[in-house]
Amino acid sequence: MDEFEMSDLGLMHYFLGIEVMQSHDGIFISQKKYVREILDRFKMKDCNAANTIVDPSLKLHKDLEEKRLDSMLYQKIIDSLMYLTATRPDIMYSVSLISRYMGNSSKMHLLAAKRILRYLQGTKDFGLFYKRGIKSNLLGFTDIDYARDQDDHRSTLGYAFILGTTVISWSFKK
Repeated sequence: MDEFEMSDLGLMHYFLGIEVMQSHDGIFISQKKYVREILDRFKMKDCNAANTIVDPSLKLHKDLEEKRLDSMLYQKIIDSLMYLTATRPDIMYSVSLISRYMGNSSKMHLLAAKRILRYLQGTKDFGLFYKRGIKSNLLGFTDIDYARDQDDHRSTLGYAFILGTTVISWSFKK
């Protein structure tokens, strides 16, 4: 402040669509407002909430016989969900899974995308909490599905690293 003219705006509350709540206990980041905007944009603000992100019995694949959908709608849903993964690592695997079919989407793929939106309806308040003052242990988790993809029989690998009580790094790759 001695070198440049500055204004102290206080604690950060909102940055690039991410809501930041700072307290004595730690920092909580979420995208509640963005989730509401997504649900409204895709006309699902009054939908029934789903308890799980993906139907466990659903096996997505390229359906060459089924009629193709409007790919623009499907791509917009996926684009919106991709930005949301910044504070919602719980949806990362499912979003990664449905994004494989952006160029060749059918009704089953759109239903899987809408299932994620229904899950978000019930979990709007979820986010990441970085707790202050506790000893932070580093934990790592990995998983692989060993050639489950029915189209090319390739595997999907995922990992997540947790520092203290919060996910700090995650990835899902085919």
